[in-house]
Amino acid sequence: MKVLVIHGPNLNLLGSRESDIYGKRTLEDINGMLNSLADELSAELSIKQSNHEGEIVDIIQNAKGFDAIIINPAAYTHTSVAIRDAIAAVDVPAIELHLSNINSREEFRHKSLIAPVAHGQISGFGYNSYLLALRAAVSIVNEKNRGS
Repeated sequence: MKVLVIHGPNLNLLGSRESDIYGKRTLEDINGMLNSLADELSAELSIKQSNHEGEIVDIIQNAKGFDAIIINPAAYTHTSVAIRDAIAAVDVPAIELHLSNINSREEFRHKSLIAPVAHGQISGFGYNSYLLALRAAVSIVNEKNRGS
């Protein structure tokens, strides 16, 4: 099982950026935890990070060989029709995730353009949002493969 993980803009600054909101773990820490969990779940990960909307769109469009996508679109959650359309265009289930609870933050963060085309959304569990998303992605793919 192949899972594509996409980290959006500013996530490369985790650990030094607004740690009261995003926690003290770095992106490298999160990627390490994801890889460890992927080994336990017999999943193969490809992990990408980009601050550029068009590059994220390209990554999604090239996801046809993957069984699932895990994406933290970060600020693009609320602004990017292009990322939303790319997810809708590929036949790969996507899990949207956020470190913080976007619904308890500023009003502009309450609307996700991605959620309507994602299989589901996980929000507010810090770095565990990534681990929950990976577990959900593996479960979705396994159920699909069983014909459930």
